[in-house]
Amino acid sequence: MQRVRKQIEANLDTNEQWLSRPVTIAVLDTGIGRHPDLTGKLLSFHDFVKKRNLMYDDNGHGTHVCGILCGSGSLSGGNMRGMATGAGLVVGKVLDDKGNGITEHMLAGLEWVLKNRIRYNIGILNISVGIGNLNEPEKEQALREKVEEIWDSKIMVVCAAGNKGPENGSLSSIGSSKKVITVGCHDGIYCRNNSKRCETYSGRGLLSDIVRKPDVVAPGTDILSCNADYQKGHGRSREAYIGKSGTSMATPIVSGALALLMQKFPEMNNEDIKQKLIYTATDLREPWNKQGWGMINVKRLLQ
Repeated sequence: MQRVRKQIEANLDTNEQWLSRPVTIAVLDTGIGRHPDLTGKLLSFHDFVKKRNLMYDDNGHGTHVCGILCGSGSLSGGNMRGMATGAGLVVGKVLDDKGNGITEHMLAGLEWVLKNRIRYNIGILNISVGIGNLNEPEKEQALREKVEEIWDSKIMVVCAAGNKGPENGSLSSIGSSKKVITVGCHDGIYCRNNSKRCETYSGRGLLSDIVRKPDVVAPGTDILSCNADYQKGHGRSREAYIGKSGTSMATPIVSGALALLMQKFPEMNNEDIKQKLIYTATDLREPWNKQGWGMINVKRLLQ
């Protein structure tokens, strides 16, 4: 995360008073594990897969995402802290131990977020799930309508572009909506020698579309964050952090940046936030359907 913060100019003065203003981020993913960096972050947990009452993550993907969003970095002296360490979390488990899910669980999770938006002061919904072509138009339409309803309820919806690229039109199915912030992944000058760097498979929009998608990109290759399977013994923690790659990792970087923006400027609405995000991004001089408006720049975003 240190490399990420440097790249997107997110090294903030931690003494700023506005950083302590509460913003809650809802996460629909594989769950959340008991990691020290996430202590005190969780406001509510609901399991739509196995109907368990207590928090858990039998895959690790959701815990990693949550660490990027708001992990304290306590086990790393703050080096691995997330984007918005003052944010709270509302987590719905909609994916199983293999990271797979069904439309019904996702729809139930979306409805749960919508119903609890006021109770938990939810400002952002992070969907680090690449929803591909379901071959069932009615289900795709139902997901799109529910996501757009959440946006209209004044919750920022941030979703992954998916990892089905680089073909034209390979974007996640809900990512083409105007009422979401769609995030692709790109590491800029970093990872150029890595043949598996995320930009090679990040989902892309349609070149012929009048709407520029994805909206923005963020780093997504080998991002270090909380490991749900970390081990603790003899007063020491081992393997507390793990590297993961993909648009799933780029998405919470953007969600966390938007949480900071909402903390600093709580009067801004969704359209204000979206405009500020895209117009402060750094143009990477890549095709529109690959980079959208460019790489997020947190320093300019918060000015």
